[in-house]
Amino acid sequence: MGCMRFALFIALAGLSLSAKRPITHEDVWTLKRVSSPAISPDGKWAVVSVLEPAYDDTKNVSDLWLVDLGTARPVRRLTNTKGTESGAAFSPDSKSLAFSAKREGDDEAQIYVLPLDGGEATRVTNLSTGASSPVWRPDGKALLFQSMIYRGADDDAANKKIIADRKARKYNARVYEAFPFRFWDRWLDDRRPHVFVQTIGEASAKDLLAGTKLAALEGFDGTRSVGDGDLEPVWTPAGDAIVFHATADRDRSAYAPSTTHLYRVSASGGEPVALTKGSDSYSNPKFRPDGKALYATQSRRGDQHLYSLSRLVRIDAAGPKVLSGVWDRSVGSFVLSADSSKVYMLAEQHGHDQLFAIGADGGAVEQISDLKEGVYSGLAAAAGKIVALWGSMVHPEDLALIDARAKSHRLLTDFNKDRIAEIDWQAPKHLWFTAKNGAKVHSLLVLPPSFDASKKYPLLLFPHGGPHNMTKDQFFVRWNYHLLTSPGYVLLMTNYTGSTGFGEEFAEAIHKDILRGPGSEIEQAADDAIARHSFIDGSRQAAAGGSYGGYLMNWFEGNSMRFKCLVNHAGLTDNMSMWGSTDGAYYWEQRNGGPVWDRKGPWVDQSPSTYAANFKTPMLITHGERDYRVPISQAFEIYKLLQRQKVPSKLIVFPDANHWVLKGEDARFHMSEVLAWLKKYL
Repeated sequence: MGCMRFALFIALAGLSLSAKRPITHEDVWTLKRVSSPAISPDGKWAVVSVLEPAYDDTKNVSDLWLVDLGTARPVRRLTNTKGTESGAAFSPDSKSLAFSAKREGDDEAQIYVLPLDGGEATRVTNLSTGASSPVWRPDGKALLFQSMIYRGADDDAANKKIIADRKARKYNARVYEAFPFRFWDRWLDDRRPHVFVQTIGEASAKDLLAGTKLAALEGFDGTRSVGDGDLEPVWTPAGDAIVFHATADRDRSAYAPSTTHLYRVSASGGEPVALTKGSDSYSNPKFRPDGKALYATQSRRGDQHLYSLSRLVRIDAAGPKVLSGVWDRSVGSFVLSADSSKVYMLAEQHGHDQLFAIGADGGAVEQISDLKEGVYSGLAAAAGKIVALWGSMVHPEDLALIDARAKSHRLLTDFNKDRIAEIDWQAPKHLWFTAKNGAKVHSLLVLPPSFDASKKYPLLLFPHGGPHNMTKDQFFVRWNYHLLTSPGYVLLMTNYTGSTGFGEEFAEAIHKDILRGPGSEIEQAADDAIARHSFIDGSRQAAAGGSYGGYLMNWFEGNSMRFKCLVNHAGLTDNMSMWGSTDGAYYWEQRNGGPVWDRKGPWVDQSPSTYAANFKTPMLITHGERDYRVPISQAFEIYKLLQRQKVPSKLIVFPDANHWVLKGEDARFHMSEVLAWLKKYL
């Protein structure tokens, strides 16, 4: 009997040791994060940057890792430095790696070249304004790169003088005579992106745009996401010129859509020549391997098209030709096959990012992948090899080798294997229902840890931001979906009208119906999920969202009584005051159907503040003080309205945050407050 009891004890102990646990914020924040890969021209290697995050930013570790695509040798670390490396690019002979890094003695990031057969990285640029995004010339004897240059500075000496003069001036003021004047989380200055060529072995680089009429235009800039402008430059196959994209009319964005076009400039300098024109925008230029054609993406940005698919175009002497025009999906990143016969494209579709292919001269689009879990990103190809990052809600991204013929992939890395094996989580469930307006609407349902279908769980709705975005099966750090379910909630995320990945008409249908229609669909999706699943407790519902999702929270505040509480991060409160304070301008006129002074239609009818008399639901408001997309004044407005109406409310301001809460300790505190608020009312 004693032996049997001992054996039973050992068995139970083994079970307890192997038992899985709910995810924590520490898991979410400190899991390793893998960047988009670079692939060697010979197809033997890929390089990824791997960030090992810490709550203290000074203790973050980020290095380059080399991956053998043939798996003959293991993954190995290439760098081991305090600083980070970005923009890694293989040399044409696959023997060296160029990247941008700020190392000891550098005032700004510079371009370094690292031999892969051993040895230290060598700095090849020395520019006062820094250097980023290196691209090798086809012969391997020069690199192009980008730098943010002060307007009117024709060389580095002039840039140094401007920098010194501004450091020495005794006053502190920003002066503007054109629009825009700030973007995302920074005040704009008079710097603009330029393209440089650095010949290996020479002391200085050549600024190809210095003194050009194009770069002197007030509206000249590169594409901006959340940082400096990016011109996305590439070499021509002969290495005698560079093709890049740029906007020349950014300064009219207060009253009209701006456009992005492709330009060609000689590698020896001179005035750039426009390769595209008109009201459509073109970006992401790429030459196919045989050098016979240039490809890019095109989007319509006219007044009649607030949202546009990104379409694949081929550009030759006759001009642009749309290749994917009849395909109702938006082209994300794309690469050319080694034999120049196909273009491989990533595109959002029904909660995933799938891989597709089209003939290099056009034709029908073929779906290459049929992912049931996860998404692809960071597509790269060379010498017949295709690689990408693959990840899902329950698997942070790793590098994958894709077999296009077999329509499958094989993971080459497993940076978080042991950590994620400990977590009690499962893949999301895909739900569809038909809304009252006839639209077929998709949602993702995420279950809590230790899920038991015989129990009842509160329902938390979490609509995505954007609105032109899509909730998909991917691991997310800022709002981790499983972390939101960890207290024992069911999470429902609806891809309402306006979402991408469901066709152009579906995304564009939100035009001039910015809240009422999507809000109704989200509530209908909740009703449908409650009716289908007996484990959802329909008497306990809450909702949370950020950015456009926060906008919806403010809409629900005055237009729905179903929620026990709401969480609003960086949400818009008043359409008209938002127009006056946000970093954009004309977009909001398009969205609301006319200039702000009309004070009619969606400007008022679909503004959350209009319904302040109905405010009753307790709300947590969080906001970054450096948010210029949805300025903090919007948080002040909703909080004051709630306080005026004596509605339980709490305001948390993050002085160092922009539209996102990006610092580790801030993020941990933020999520603890979100979960505490939900617990209090659910």
